[in-house]
Amino acid sequence: MTTDDAHPASPTGSPDAPLSTAAPAAPRRISRRVGAIAPSATLAVDATAKALKAAGRPVIGFGAGEPDFPTPQHIVDAAIEAAQDPAAHRYSPAAGLPALRQALAEAATASTSVPFEAAQTLVTNGGKQAVYQAFATLLDPGDEVILPAPYWTTYPEAIRLAGGVEVPVLAGVDQGYVPTLEQLETARTERTRAVLVCSPSNPTGAVLSAEQLAEIGRWALEHGIWVITDEIYQHLTYDGVEFTSILRAVPELADTTVILGGVAKTFAMTGWRVGWMIGPADVIKAAANLQSHLTSNVNNIAQRAALAALTGPMEPVDEMRTAFDRRRRAIVEKLSAVPGFTVPTPTGAFYAFPDVSGALGRTVRGREVTTSAELATVILEEAEVAAVPGEAFGAPGHLRFSYALNDEDLAAGIDRVIALLSE
Repeated sequence: MTTDDAHPASPTGSPDAPLSTAAPAAPRRISRRVGAIAPSATLAVDATAKALKAAGRPVIGFGAGEPDFPTPQHIVDAAIEAAQDPAAHRYSPAAGLPALRQALAEAATASTSVPFEAAQTLVTNGGKQAVYQAFATLLDPGDEVILPAPYWTTYPEAIRLAGGVEVPVLAGVDQGYVPTLEQLETARTERTRAVLVCSPSNPTGAVLSAEQLAEIGRWALEHGIWVITDEIYQHLTYDGVEFTSILRAVPELADTTVILGGVAKTFAMTGWRVGWMIGPADVIKAAANLQSHLTSNVNNIAQRAALAALTGPMEPVDEMRTAFDRRRRAIVEKLSAVPGFTVPTPTGAFYAFPDVSGALGRTVRGREVTTSAELATVILEEAEVAAVPGEAFGAPGHLRFSYALNDEDLAAGIDRVIALLSE
């Protein structure tokens, strides 16, 4: 017997060292990449409000950006017809139904005056998939995206998932929530890959003018920066304010711009899950390759419904916009009566985004309120009204109220907030 046979080596390499009794470290269960994702604040607030209502509490929810109208009947009829068509029961091209892609190309051409072809469009499972795929297609690890704030909650998470780095640029109520060119230039570095534009804006309702968009567009063009423009609210503007696509303002950007959109907001189709990307053919082809592995084709019945939405009558949209406009004016008037709230008038989308800093630093029913997140919690628990705190949008000191709910609930909900904060 050799010495090694008589004295087997311990894990430390010393023949006489005692064996370790420490338990092995537990394996990591969730990847760091996915574990770092924050849940959607807007959906979380909406889910909380619905859970409280289901439990019998009279909560009024201003959280989710979801029209309370039914999807227009001609769109539903198209879906019923599609469901009865065996062709809709099978796989279809991952990038979308040819007829829908053609309709998207024609709509983009009309709104931008830049000629688009069907091959430059990609149908996605809702606007969120379009957002993620745009960043995933354009960004390499460490690439920076200039992100004007307040911003929609999904943008920074999608940028990080794609390996990018968001660079927030905050524009407050004094600027109408629109960043200046000087702010954008200060944020630009050698790693800047793209800038995000969202007009009309979620969460602020701000609509950039043609002049503002032209200024941003020319700056991006000069520095070789991609533009990702989210235009999902393009049909929802008020007070005579016109929507302008950045490609109409600066057509020369066509080769370095990706347009994002969807049917959810305009046509009251949040549950149908149809969005899109429109841009240079090579970018769209690459994004379609990604989608072919992620999800394959979007639900065929929903695609046929989206085609009916894009090519059908717009009168139902006009009726919904009229209702949103009425609610917009009502919510601005009522929120302006809340002590400590400063309320700019939104001219697009269906959100009010008051600066609530004047309501902070006080006690409400025995509770110290120092942040907008704390204020949102107090309003929910004490007034049974759900709003989304500005922290979720990169803009602490604000609350977002969606006015895509019926007139009676809107009035009753804000009256509760006025009563609570007037005590």
